[in-house]
Amino acid sequence: MDLKYVLYSTEDGIAWIRLNRPDKLNALNHVVFDEIGQAVAAAAADDDVRVVVLTGSDKVFAAGADIEHMSKGMISDAFKLTDGSFRIQESLADIPKPTIAAISGYALGGGLELALCCDFRIASETAVVGLPEINLGIIPGGGGTQRLPRLINYSLAAEMVMTGGMVKAEKAERYGILNRVVPQDQLMDEVKKLAGKLMSKSSVALRAAKTAMRKGLNVSLKDGLHIEQDLFCMLFGTEDQKEGMAAFLEKRKAEFKGK
Repeated sequence: MDLKYVLYSTEDGIAWIRLNRPDKLNALNHVVFDEIGQAVAAAAADDDVRVVVLTGSDKVFAAGADIEHMSKGMISDAFKLTDGSFRIQESLADIPKPTIAAISGYALGGGLELALCCDFRIASETAVVGLPEINLGIIPGGGGTQRLPRLINYSLAAEMVMTGGMVKAEKAERYGILNRVVPQDQLMDEVKKLAGKLMSKSSVALRAAKTAMRKGLNVSLKDGLHIEQDLFCMLFGTEDQKEGMAAFLEKRKAEFKGK
Protein backbone atom coordinates (compact mmCIF):
# COMPACT_ATOMS: atom_id res chain seq x y z
CA MET A 1 0.00 0.00 0.00
CA ASP A 2 1.17 3.50 -0.85
CA LEU A 3 -0.35 5.54 1.98
CA LYS A 4 0.27 9.22 2.69
CA TYR A 5 -2.35 10.21 5.26
CA VAL A 6 -2.98 6.89 7.00
CA LEU A 7 -0.54 4.77 9.00
CA TYR A 8 -1.21 1.03 8.94
CA SER A 9 0.45 -1.58 11.11
CA THR A 10 -0.33 -4.90 12.77
CA GLU A 11 0.79 -6.25 16.12
CA ASP A 12 -0.37 -9.15 18.27
CA GLY A 13 -3.53 -9.72 16.27
CA ILE A 14 -4.52 -6.05 16.14
CA ALA A 15 -4.56 -3.95 12.96
CA TRP A 16 -3.93 -0.28 13.72
CA ILE A 17 -5.35 2.27 11.26
CA ARG A 18 -4.12 5.69 12.32
CA LEU A 19 -5.22 8.91 10.61
CA ASN A 20 -2.11 11.00 9.98
CA ARG A 21 -2.79 14.43 8.53
CA PRO A 22 -1.74 16.62 11.47
CA ASP A 23 -1.49 19.90 9.57
CA LYS A 24 -5.21 19.61 8.71
CA LEU A 25 -6.35 18.09 12.05
CA ASN A 26 -6.86 14.77 10.23
CA ALA A 27 -9.52 16.36 8.02
CA LEU A 28 -11.10 13.91 5.61
CA ASN A 29 -11.20 14.10 1.82
CA HIS A 30 -11.45 11.58 -1.01
CA VAL A 31 -7.75 10.70 -0.77
CA VAL A 32 -7.97 9.99 2.97
CA PHE A 33 -11.11 7.91 2.48
CA ASP A 34 -9.39 5.90 -0.25
CA GLU A 35 -6.42 5.20 2.02
CA ILE A 36 -8.71 4.15 4.89
CA GLY A 37 -10.39 1.79 2.45
CA GLN A 38 -7.05 0.25 1.49
CA ALA A 39 -6.18 -0.27 5.15
CA VAL A 40 -9.57 -1.82 5.95
CA ALA A 41 -9.22 -4.18 2.99
CA ALA A 42 -5.75 -5.22 4.15
CA ALA A 43 -7.05 -5.92 7.66
CA ALA A 44 -9.98 -7.92 6.30
CA ALA A 45 -7.70 -10.07 4.15
CA ASP A 46 -5.14 -10.79 6.90
CA ASP A 47 -6.07 -13.96 8.80
CA ASP A 48 -3.70 -12.98 11.60
CA VAL A 49 -5.73 -9.82 12.29
CA ARG A 50 -8.46 -10.44 14.86
CA VAL A 51 -9.39 -6.87 15.85
CA VAL A 52 -9.19 -3.56 13.99
CA VAL A 53 -8.51 -0.25 15.77
CA LEU A 54 -9.16 3.11 14.09
CA THR A 55 -7.55 6.10 15.76
CA GLY A 56 -5.96 9.51 15.22
CA SER A 57 -3.46 11.44 17.32
CA ASP A 58 -3.51 12.36 20.98
CA LYS A 59 -4.85 15.80 20.03
CA VAL A 60 -7.45 14.96 17.41
CA PHE A 61 -9.25 11.91 16.06
CA ALA A 62 -10.58 13.68 12.96
CA ALA A 63 -11.96 17.21 12.85
CA GLY A 64 -14.36 16.47 10.00
CA ALA A 65 -14.21 16.96 6.26
CA ASP A 66 -11.78 19.29 4.52
CA ILE A 67 -13.89 22.48 4.51
CA GLU A 68 -11.41 24.44 2.38
CA HIS A 69 -11.78 21.81 -0.32
CA MET A 70 -15.57 21.52 0.06
CA SER A 71 -16.17 25.29 -0.06
CA LYS A 72 -15.26 25.27 -3.75
CA GLY A 73 -17.36 22.24 -4.60
CA MET A 74 -20.52 21.92 -6.63
CA ILE A 75 -23.34 19.36 -6.46
CA SER A 76 -21.37 16.85 -8.52
CA ASP A 77 -18.38 17.21 -6.19
CA ALA A 78 -20.60 16.61 -3.15
CA PHE A 79 -21.92 13.41 -4.71
CA LYS A 80 -18.38 12.27 -5.48
CA LEU A 81 -17.26 12.88 -1.89
CA THR A 82 -20.27 11.22 -0.28
CA ASP A 83 -20.20 8.27 -2.69
CA GLY A 84 -16.58 7.67 -1.72
CA SER A 85 -17.16 8.09 2.00
CA PHE A 86 -20.23 5.84 1.89
CA ARG A 87 -18.30 3.05 0.18
CA ILE A 88 -15.43 3.20 2.66
CA GLN A 89 -17.65 3.53 5.71
CA GLU A 90 -19.69 0.53 4.64
CA SER A 91 -16.51 -1.52 4.28
CA LEU A 92 -15.50 -0.49 7.81
CA ALA A 93 -18.95 -1.18 9.24
CA ASP A 94 -19.24 -4.56 7.51
CA ILE A 95 -15.73 -5.94 8.04
CA PRO A 96 -16.31 -9.36 9.68
CA LYS A 97 -13.99 -8.56 12.58
CA PRO A 98 -14.57 -6.43 15.71
CA THR A 99 -13.65 -2.78 15.27
CA ILE A 100 -12.75 -0.21 17.91
CA ALA A 101 -12.53 3.57 17.51
CA ALA A 102 -9.97 5.00 19.93
CA ILE A 103 -10.82 8.69 20.26
CA SER A 104 -8.76 11.56 21.65
CA GLY A 105 -9.61 15.20 21.10
CA TYR A 106 -12.06 16.23 18.43
CA ALA A 107 -14.18 13.70 16.51
CA LEU A 108 -16.41 16.01 14.51
CA GLY A 109 -18.52 15.65 11.39
CA GLY A 110 -17.01 12.95 9.23
CA GLY A 111 -14.69 12.01 12.08
CA LEU A 112 -17.61 11.09 14.32
CA GLU A 113 -19.33 9.40 11.37
CA LEU A 114 -16.28 7.18 10.90
CA ALA A 115 -16.27 6.31 14.59
CA LEU A 116 -19.97 5.43 14.41
CA CYS A 117 -19.10 2.74 11.86
CA CYS A 118 -17.06 0.91 14.50
CA ASP A 119 -18.48 -1.64 16.92
CA PHE A 120 -16.97 0.05 19.97
CA ARG A 121 -15.89 3.59 20.81
CA ILE A 122 -13.45 4.18 23.66
CA ALA A 123 -12.37 7.74 24.34
CA SER A 124 -10.03 9.76 26.48
CA GLU A 125 -11.31 12.50 28.77
CA THR A 126 -10.18 15.02 26.13
CA ALA A 127 -12.65 13.75 23.52
CA VAL A 128 -15.24 16.08 22.02
CA VAL A 129 -17.78 14.75 19.52
CA GLY A 130 -20.29 16.51 17.32
CA LEU A 131 -21.98 16.95 13.95
CA PRO A 132 -21.51 20.68 13.25
CA GLU A 133 -22.48 20.62 9.56
CA ILE A 134 -25.68 22.61 10.16
CA ASN A 135 -23.47 25.60 11.05
CA LEU A 136 -22.10 25.49 7.50
CA GLY A 137 -25.52 25.47 5.88
CA ILE A 138 -25.47 21.73 5.16
CA ILE A 139 -26.28 18.48 6.96
CA PRO A 140 -24.12 15.45 7.79
CA GLY A 141 -23.40 13.56 4.58
CA GLY A 142 -21.50 10.53 5.83
CA GLY A 143 -24.19 8.72 7.77
CA GLY A 144 -24.59 10.99 10.79
CA THR A 145 -28.34 11.50 10.37
CA GLN A 146 -28.84 7.75 10.05
CA ARG A 147 -26.35 5.98 12.32
CA LEU A 148 -26.58 8.33 15.31
CA PRO A 149 -30.40 8.06 15.78
CA ARG A 150 -30.06 4.27 15.51
CA LEU A 151 -27.46 4.32 18.27
CA ILE A 152 -28.92 6.76 20.80
CA ASN A 153 -32.19 8.45 21.77
CA TYR A 154 -33.70 10.21 18.73
CA SER A 155 -34.19 13.51 20.54
CA LEU A 156 -30.56 13.61 21.65
CA ALA A 157 -29.43 12.83 18.12
CA ALA A 158 -31.76 15.50 16.76
CA GLU A 159 -30.30 18.08 19.13
CA MET A 160 -26.77 17.25 18.00
CA VAL A 161 -27.65 17.31 14.30
CA MET A 162 -29.95 20.34 14.30
CA THR A 163 -27.95 22.59 16.63
CA GLY A 164 -24.48 21.48 15.58
CA GLY A 165 -23.37 21.55 19.20
CA MET A 166 -20.32 19.74 20.50
CA VAL A 167 -20.54 17.16 23.26
CA LYS A 168 -17.71 16.46 25.69
CA ALA A 169 -16.60 12.96 26.55
CA GLU A 170 -18.49 12.49 29.83
CA LYS A 171 -21.81 13.56 28.32
CA ALA A 172 -21.18 11.53 25.15
CA GLU A 173 -20.72 8.47 27.35
CA ARG A 174 -24.03 9.19 29.10
CA TYR A 175 -25.72 9.61 25.72
CA GLY A 176 -24.47 6.16 24.70
CA ILE A 177 -22.17 7.37 21.92
CA LEU A 178 -19.07 6.18 23.78
CA ASN A 179 -18.67 2.81 25.47
CA ARG A 180 -16.45 4.35 28.11
CA VAL A 181 -14.12 7.23 28.88
CA VAL A 182 -10.70 6.86 30.46
CA PRO A 183 -7.78 9.18 31.30
CA GLN A 184 -5.65 10.11 28.29
CA ASP A 185 -2.66 8.06 29.42
CA GLN A 186 -4.83 4.95 29.80
CA LEU A 187 -6.62 5.07 26.44
CA MET A 188 -4.46 2.66 24.46
CA ASP A 189 -4.16 0.27 27.40
CA GLU A 190 -7.96 0.20 27.62
CA VAL A 191 -8.24 -0.41 23.88
CA LYS A 192 -5.75 -3.27 24.07
CA LYS A 193 -7.60 -4.70 27.06
CA LEU A 194 -10.86 -4.81 25.11
CA ALA A 195 -9.08 -6.20 22.05
CA GLY A 196 -7.61 -8.94 24.23
CA LYS A 197 -11.06 -9.91 25.51
CA LEU A 198 -12.37 -10.08 21.97
CA MET A 199 -9.44 -12.15 20.74
CA SER A 200 -10.06 -14.71 23.48
CA LYS A 201 -13.43 -15.51 21.89
CA SER A 202 -14.21 -17.64 18.87
CA SER A 203 -13.63 -15.54 15.76
CA VAL A 204 -16.35 -17.42 13.89
CA ALA A 205 -18.83 -16.77 16.71
CA LEU A 206 -17.83 -13.08 16.81
CA ARG A 207 -18.44 -12.84 13.08
CA ALA A 208 -21.88 -14.40 13.49
CA ALA A 209 -22.74 -12.08 16.39
CA LYS A 210 -21.74 -9.00 14.41
CA THR A 211 -23.64 -10.17 11.33
CA ALA A 212 -26.78 -10.85 13.36
CA MET A 213 -26.75 -7.43 14.99
CA ARG A 214 -25.81 -5.44 11.88
CA LYS A 215 -28.35 -7.14 9.61
CA GLY A 216 -31.00 -7.15 12.31
CA LEU A 217 -30.94 -3.34 12.51
CA ASN A 218 -32.30 -3.10 8.98
CA VAL A 219 -35.17 -5.58 9.13
CA SER A 220 -38.25 -6.24 11.22
CA LEU A 221 -37.90 -7.90 14.62
CA LYS A 222 -39.39 -11.10 13.23
CA ASP A 223 -36.92 -11.22 10.33
CA GLY A 224 -34.08 -10.34 12.70
CA LEU A 225 -34.99 -13.25 14.94
CA HIS A 226 -34.80 -15.57 11.93
CA ILE A 227 -31.34 -14.20 11.07
CA GLU A 228 -30.25 -14.88 14.64
CA GLN A 229 -31.75 -18.38 14.59
CA ASP A 230 -29.97 -19.31 11.35
CA LEU A 231 -26.60 -18.09 12.60
CA PHE A 232 -27.09 -19.70 16.03
CA CYS A 233 -27.81 -23.06 14.43
CA MET A 234 -24.96 -22.71 11.93
CA LEU A 235 -22.46 -22.41 14.78
CA PHE A 236 -23.33 -25.93 15.92
CA GLY A 237 -21.42 -27.13 12.89
CA THR A 238 -18.17 -25.52 14.03
CA GLU A 239 -15.23 -26.92 15.94
CA ASP A 240 -15.29 -23.86 18.20
CA GLN A 241 -18.81 -24.68 19.43
CA LYS A 242 -17.72 -28.19 20.37
CA GLU A 243 -14.58 -26.86 22.05
CA GLY A 244 -16.40 -24.08 23.91
CA MET A 245 -19.02 -26.37 25.40
CA ALA A 246 -16.51 -29.11 26.21
CA ALA A 247 -14.31 -26.56 27.99
CA PHE A 248 -17.28 -25.33 30.00
CA LEU A 249 -18.22 -28.83 31.11
CA GLU A 250 -14.60 -29.69 31.91
CA LYS A 251 -14.12 -26.40 33.80
CA ARG A 252 -11.17 -25.24 31.72
CA LYS A 253 -10.38 -22.36 29.39
CA ALA A 254 -11.53 -22.87 25.82
CA GLU A 255 -8.93 -22.89 23.06
CA PHE A 256 -10.75 -21.57 20.01
CA LYS A 257 -9.31 -22.01 16.52
CA GLY A 258 -11.78 -20.00 14.49
CA LYS A 259 -13.13 -23.10 12.77
